[in-house]
Amino acid sequence: MAGKHPVLLFARQTKQGNGRPRKQASQPPYSCDSSDPSTKTYDFCKTTLPISRRAEDLVSRLTFEEKATQLVDTSPAIPRLGIPAYEWWSEGLHGIGFLTRVQQGISFFNRTIQHATSFPQVILTAASFDAHIWYRIGQVGKEARALYNAGQVTGLGFWAPNVNIFRDPRWGRGQETPGEDPLVVGKYGASFVRGVQGDSFEGESTLGDHLQASACCKHYTAHDLDNWDCDAVNVLHVEQKYAKTPEDAVADALKSGISYLRNYTKSAVEKKKVTVSEIDRALHNLFSTRMRLGLFNGDPTKQLYSDIGPDQVCSQEHQALALEAALDGIVLLKNADRLLPLSKSGISSLAVIGPNAHNSTNLLGNYFGPACKNVTILEGLRNYVSSASYEKGCNNVSCTSAAKKKPVEMAQTEDQVILVMGLDQSQEKERLDRMDLVLPGKQPTLITAVAKAAKRPIVLVLLGGSPMDVTFAKNNRKIGSILWAGYPGQAGATALAQIIFGEHNPGNAGGRLPMTWYPQDFTKVPMTDMRMRPQPSTGNPGRTYRFYEGEKVFEFGYGLSYSDYSYTFASVAQNQLNVKDSSNQQPENSETPGYKLVSDIGEEQCENIKFKVTVSVKNEGQMAGKHPVLLFARHAKPGKGRPIKKLVGFQTVKLGAGEKTEIEYELSPCEHLSSANEDGVMVMEEGSQILLVGDKEHPVTIIV
Repeated sequence: MAGKHPVLLFARQTKQGNGRPRKQASQPPYSCDSSDPSTKTYDFCKTTLPISRRAEDLVSRLTFEEKATQLVDTSPAIPRLGIPAYEWWSEGLHGIGFLTRVQQGISFFNRTIQHATSFPQVILTAASFDAHIWYRIGQVGKEARALYNAGQVTGLGFWAPNVNIFRDPRWGRGQETPGEDPLVVGKYGASFVRGVQGDSFEGESTLGDHLQASACCKHYTAHDLDNWDCDAVNVLHVEQKYAKTPEDAVADALKSGISYLRNYTKSAVEKKKVTVSEIDRALHNLFSTRMRLGLFNGDPTKQLYSDIGPDQVCSQEHQALALEAALDGIVLLKNADRLLPLSKSGISSLAVIGPNAHNSTNLLGNYFGPACKNVTILEGLRNYVSSASYEKGCNNVSCTSAAKKKPVEMAQTEDQVILVMGLDQSQEKERLDRMDLVLPGKQPTLITAVAKAAKRPIVLVLLGGSPMDVTFAKNNRKIGSILWAGYPGQAGATALAQIIFGEHNPGNAGGRLPMTWYPQDFTKVPMTDMRMRPQPSTGNPGRTYRFYEGEKVFEFGYGLSYSDYSYTFASVAQNQLNVKDSSNQQPENSETPGYKLVSDIGEEQCENIKFKVTVSVKNEGQMAGKHPVLLFARHAKPGKGRPIKKLVGFQTVKLGAGEKTEIEYELSPCEHLSSANEDGVMVMEEGSQILLVGDKEHPVTIIV
């Protein structure tokens, strides 16, 4: 059926032993060679048959030992059936990435294709609140297919996107996610996967069951804690003690839908913990995906997607998209007295200071590959002020000691100062969570000293993939502007320079925080307590903008602009919703509102009570651009475990200076105006729900 694809859930088990040396491939590996007469008799090679039938035939031909060896990321060849080795583990989080921990995968060194487009890290891309950009960044799937066609990959399965909710600001892998909001994460995941796999933006399959590349959403429940990562089957037994034996872990994994693992599979079958049919189901999923990729259709030069060549990698279109995504994601956090944009003609001298100012690798985030081209922020700024001077200030981002003398002298003499500080992968990454939310080491000391010495308020640029407590900078009058740039990718330096010098309006092109920025006090909350709702007895103030009740440095959805925008509710199709019938729940306490289980409302009624909301948006400023409009909902009476508010829709609009337009949202009360009760069951409560856009509100009454 159009738009529906099986999602494979993997638990990584790397190939044991030293493995085979990687060979230089001249053509991509494939099965069902038409020149091999033996393959003509196999049903799994007959492209006229349904893929389900072909996969069933292939699995039926495997011995038990062969089946077990295929439940692993580096699946070995099966020569007697003409099936080559296959590598499931490839990275494409925000561009085709290096794989240093597996024997096979992607090869760039001394090959036809030596680079790939490096888009911004996901957390910054999410700040655009633009699903169309997320879909287009799925072009990594096209670059993946080009690498396959050039014989530089042994698999077309990519472990992306990361669709975990960013619950804890200290999590080292939060940078890989689209942030803390479930609606944003869901829409990002769907849009990116559709782009990677070659579907339309709406989710319609453009070429039937065929896949351009295969996306695998990751990772696992409670993945906000690192070290609960790969080898999840082992974790079930050894780390979490969930499973009594390794065989029990294998059985639990296979029964829950995990499609590959290897160790203990044979003994799990022998001990009757798992059946061969359950293994066959996992193999059916795996081989169906490889068949949908066209890898069992014979010579790939004669198949779909064979026309995707090296010129599709690092193309001008993709590099322009990398710049667009960086421009649309960078967030303006402070702009006192409209310090930004700077005037190129009004600045005769510029000082650029900081450990992140002249390091191009720090722009890429994690899971990056060899970028098409990459310039530093200093180099980007020198395109506007060629004589810009530079001083590192700290040896590295850790900044265990700050060399303040030279930076302070520069600040005293130069017309303008731009500090480039923040985080890098030495502070946050896979297997490395942060212990603090403040800037590392002596960074605050250096920033404060330079700001104090400067002739005029300075500009502070922050790199990093997670929230930072920069209250000191927010409140310092000598720090005029603050920009958060995440990890902006290969075009990040160009994007920052364009924003700083006014060629691009940050607030007009997206740039709203996809996560809450918490104060340092939040570090008192144990990382092992992942409950979302506040727990006053334990001092847990709640997590994410939906439940967090504490002070904020910057809130979810915050982002300034060089322009101003106004909103009004033009129309709301339903001001009152009646879902009353005999299944309504009337609590014993009269002060508690009545409610109805969403499951009792049913799909048909849920569909019938959907309604439209039209919002009028006007650009009150002097710069044209693109602007995201976020629509929230909250219950009129807070508390009782309800979210403080939640995002129910977002759209972007392009408006010229002074231009006005209307945008329409479709709301589903069963989804957008319901909440989870104490039992985790979705309910719709009686009373008023308030719709919010900007500073405007509109009530909707629910009668149950």
